[in-house]
Amino acid sequence: MLDSPSGPLHSALNKELQRYNDGRTILKLMYSPASEKTGDRFFYVASSPEATPDQVGAELESLAGHGILQRLSQSCEWSSSLDLRYRQANGQEEIMTALQPIQTRWGCWVLISAHPVSEFLNVSIGRSYWQTQEIRIAAAIYFTFALLAILIAWSVWRSLHHFRRVARQVRQGRADGRTFADRNVVPELTSVAADFDRFVGDLHKVAQEIRQTAEDNAHSFKAPICTIQSSLEPLKRIVPEGSERAKRAIVLIESSIQRLHALVNASQRLDYNTADLIDAPREAVNLTNVIADVLFRYRETLAERQIRLVRTLADNVIVHAGKGVLDVVVENILDNAISFSPPESTITVTLTQEYGKILLRIDDEGPGIAPDKVVHVFERYFSLRPKKIEDVRREGRRNLDHSGLGLWIVRRNVEALGGRVAAMNRITGGLSVQVMLSAAD
Repeated sequence: MLDSPSGPLHSALNKELQRYNDGRTILKLMYSPASEKTGDRFFYVASSPEATPDQVGAELESLAGHGILQRLSQSCEWSSSLDLRYRQANGQEEIMTALQPIQTRWGCWVLISAHPVSEFLNVSIGRSYWQTQEIRIAAAIYFTFALLAILIAWSVWRSLHHFRRVARQVRQGRADGRTFADRNVVPELTSVAADFDRFVGDLHKVAQEIRQTAEDNAHSFKAPICTIQSSLEPLKRIVPEGSERAKRAIVLIESSIQRLHALVNASQRLDYNTADLIDAPREAVNLTNVIADVLFRYRETLAERQIRLVRTLADNVIVHAGKGVLDVVVENILDNAISFSPPESTITVTLTQEYGKILLRIDDEGPGIAPDKVVHVFERYFSLRPKKIEDVRREGRRNLDHSGLGLWIVRRNVEALGGRVAAMNRITGGLSVQVMLSAAD
């Protein structure tokens, strides 16, 4: 119609534009005659909604203010559409404007179409990313799932924390006879709780069997040993005075019997101690009082050996341990220190607690240990005491009571309580044994 030979009827253009208006779009038709230089002059020809003559001036000022008039010549020169956006004067709504050039024999026509972005096809054009409905729905879904995941994780953590607390109380003997199944609050862990109860019951049975076996074995071994020892007395009386070989054999038999007695007793104590580690309930033990009681029991032995004792004990150091477990630790370390300490020497016992960590040190002034053997002192059956009968005579009968299990039991008991034990030579001479434990909560 714009390119017809007779030229468009200007009076009919307003009606033609109205045919293409959906009621939300603003259409304006601008015209630059062919006789004019491109971009020199444009005429406001028609619009939809139709503008009155009084409104044309204001609309031209609005088009100029938003830079649309300046773009008209560019659109005609390039023969391509241009798009631009601008915000209304009130700043509330953004307008999308398209410039569509139409080249005709009469000149360049430019169709200006303006539409509010918020209504344009109901999409998110011109709106902030977080203002679009789809993103808000997706964010709500993600937030809901994240919240559910957090709640599920918290519930699982709470249930496992409760189960762990129950396990600790059962292990420490503070469950008052109640089982895992009785105290379980998580239905999903019912079968696990039942398995734990069966496991705990099996451990109690094993501990009881260990104690019973220890008694039976000790009784079985001690009876023939006592018989051999009793039968040795008549032989000692009939040995000729001049028979050194026979006397030497008698002494060797006696020392072997004493050694067997020591091994049987050590084995029985070891089995009892193993059963206590499995079965004995963990309770709050005042380590300060335990050490003080052990040192009191050894006062006569220390006086007999002319060994001076220096002790520095922190008050009320509490640990969770089975009954008698810590007594064995202190006794074995102290017994080892006494056996190697010469007369007129000093044994120092120190107990400290700092930041929830407990340190027990027992230092002696004995010969110490060769550097290449220090790492082996806590191994089973490791001993540096004399093994030849002549050395036994010279050192005394006390060495027959040691089986090389003392410090091994110390390490086993300490590690069972979650602690560590170490030995090192002192710079001034002697050996230092250190026990590290965690204080009770």
